[in-house]
Amino acid sequence: MTDATPIPDLICELCRLFYGLGWVSGTGGGISIRGPEGIFIAPSGVQKERMQPEDIYLLDGDALDRAVVRRAPTNPALKISECRPLFFNAYRQRGAGAVIHSHSIWALLAARLFSPDGRPGELRCQGIEMQKGLRGVGCFDTLRVPIIANTAREAELTDSMAAAMDAYPDVDAVIVAGHGVYVWGRDWVQAKTQAECYDYLFRALVEAHRMGLPIVAT
Repeated sequence: MTDATPIPDLICELCRLFYGLGWVSGTGGGISIRGPEGIFIAPSGVQKERMQPEDIYLLDGDALDRAVVRRAPTNPALKISECRPLFFNAYRQRGAGAVIHSHSIWALLAARLFSPDGRPGELRCQGIEMQKGLRGVGCFDTLRVPIIANTAREAELTDSMAAAMDAYPDVDAVIVAGHGVYVWGRDWVQAKTQAECYDYLFRALVEAHRMGLPIVAT
């Protein structure tokens, strides 16, 4: 699949879509995509559905230990996303091509089922067809996704997210209790596909719990 859309335009298009899904409400959430020029990333604290291409940062794709701005937005009041260090975890540790941060209510509620007190834990499910949309997972496998504890500032999640990624090398997502989820992929298509599948699975677990159906896989 090819897409000639410039990456800043694509980020704006995807954020409008994610807003409709409830993933980036209230300026929360975000997305970053890696391209030949470097790493493109949405700014912090803005209405994601109203962003324009000129609002997108371009960062040096070789400097993954810090933010090196190669091209700043035209609006000098904008700031780099608070998610930047967490996005860079996926670029550095997994060679990701894109990372999505969702504030989906389904991610939040599903995490609450498996970690009621907000501590680190593990979400599990099994036997759901949409698991097949995730890298290396079949519908009859047991999917295990790490949950990390939330912090007051987004950047403070960097180390715990990195540790969870090391502990779960076959999983392309980390859930943040009381917050949302980070999902990545080899490119924006895979990242988007997996984020949609995860959101479906989170909702399935929450609805199963609401109906009194068993949700915890063995």
